[in-house]
Amino acid sequence: MRPVTLRRSLVALFISALAVGVNSNVQAETLRIGYQKYGTLVLLKARGTLEKRLASQGIDVKWTEFPGGPQLLEGLNLGSIDFGTTGEAPPIFAQAAGADLLYVAHEPPAPLSEAILLPKDSSITTVAQLKGKKIALNKGSNVHYLLVRALEEAGLSIGDITPVYLPPADARAAFERGSVDAWVIWDPFQAAAEQQLQARTLRDGQGLVSNHQFYLAARPFAERHPEVIGALVEEIRTVGEWTQRSPEEATAQVAPLLGLSADITRIAVQRQGYGARWIDEPVVAAQQRIADTFSQLKLIPKPLSIRDVVWTPPAKVALAP
Repeated sequence: MRPVTLRRSLVALFISALAVGVNSNVQAETLRIGYQKYGTLVLLKARGTLEKRLASQGIDVKWTEFPGGPQLLEGLNLGSIDFGTTGEAPPIFAQAAGADLLYVAHEPPAPLSEAILLPKDSSITTVAQLKGKKIALNKGSNVHYLLVRALEEAGLSIGDITPVYLPPADARAAFERGSVDAWVIWDPFQAAAEQQLQARTLRDGQGLVSNHQFYLAARPFAERHPEVIGALVEEIRTVGEWTQRSPEEATAQVAPLLGLSADITRIAVQRQGYGARWIDEPVVAAQQRIADTFSQLKLIPKPLSIRDVVWTPPAKVALAP
């Protein structure tokens, strides 16, 4: 082969390889999902249907577990995840801290999935008797609002108790040691404490809070990949409908992921809400009330507008009614 021809061949090979590399970089995309030991995302992870659906679009799925909603949204704010699920309070604290997040969808209310728990031998029988007591909770989580509302219902305020801010595992240890008088917690930790420790429920969320499960996305990802968000919410909705039809099968799939017995997992599964929907005005209004409450209590530094951080899905990714 002549030198000129050889040079041309090498240049052509280099350009071809470069083009393949660029194309691979364009196609390679990872959806990074943050989840907790509760909710429909655990079920979706166990089913594996999302991975199959997105693989055809050249998108990989990476799952990262977090101990609670505040920690998950910190990960979203730092750019380590693109999407996740929390209760009602964490996105409010995250928005107040400047996180660039968007509310994407929600599940129906699940007020029984969180509660103020007492040790089985506690002499406390009313929320009013919590005055002056030490109460463990994950700061900024969904149960933070439950505690505020329960105290308010009993004529008390958050200033009347001593909050002990601990993530679930540490809070359970403190609860078992007797270092705290009560523990405000959500499922499946709630169900586990009820079954394993014979913890008593002092007050759950029924008639007090909605306890919506929210799905949130990093704004840049949602705006760049609306079709991926649409497919994700559709898969969440589908797995929720499957769980309602097949609770025993869902329990069997998710129990190993939680590291809990089927009996405990079944309780948590049955107390969840299912049927993912886009954020609507009643949900925005309910979330705004929580934000306003936290602002008035000086738990967040400034008033917030929830409507400003609600994602509006394009028509092409809208869910069926």
